[in-house]
Amino acid sequence: MRKLMSKNVIVMVLWIAFVFVDYFYISYFIRPFSWIIAWLTLFILLVKSIRKVMRERSFFQINSIVRLSILSLLFFLTIYRSNKIPHAMIEKIDWTLSYHTRDKIVKDVLAGRLKPNGKYNNGICKLPFGFPLISNSGNEIWIIKGEAPEKTTVKFWILRGFFESPQSYFVFTNDNKTKKQYNELINSRPESNWKLEENWYRVLERY
Repeated sequence: MRKLMSKNVIVMVLWIAFVFVDYFYISYFIRPFSWIIAWLTLFILLVKSIRKVMRERSFFQINSIVRLSILSLLFFLTIYRSNKIPHAMIEKIDWTLSYHTRDKIVKDVLAGRLKPNGKYNNGICKLPFGFPLISNSGNEIWIIKGEAPEKTTVKFWILRGFFESPQSYFVFTNDNKTKKQYNELINSRPESNWKLEENWYRVLERY
């Protein structure tokens, strides 16, 4: 029993570690493959556990129930819209814990202390590496200047996608034109877009 519980704890710890690493660090080019590996690993463990229970006829033993329940739950959380539930929970923690750091970065951008530094001159600014990442999958922010010099939008990636695939951000903007666009987005798709506080939004954009 103790050995089984130890195995269950190891599986849960490894899964939690994977979810956090997947949210913050795994590149958007690698993420689909890492998700498939996690899904297949849990699927194999679940099938092996079911076969073992059937072979030993231990359907109603507490250790079998616990093992199958844990694996089934982790399998569901992993496969349901690619970690949507755990990612949503981590996202809320991420926003709360890193708000002041992001706010300071925005102030540096507005003051001109941080500027785009990417080699393609496309508004991307590479931030120094830190823990945790302030902008996922690369620690880069996207600085977009409005029609007036003081009007600025700063995007922090939550989920960085392939090319024209959906991408989600924490966004600061003091540009009224951009605010109007986001408010329209919130009205049309409130399940994926909402206002966090004054000048701050959580948005999912499709290109």
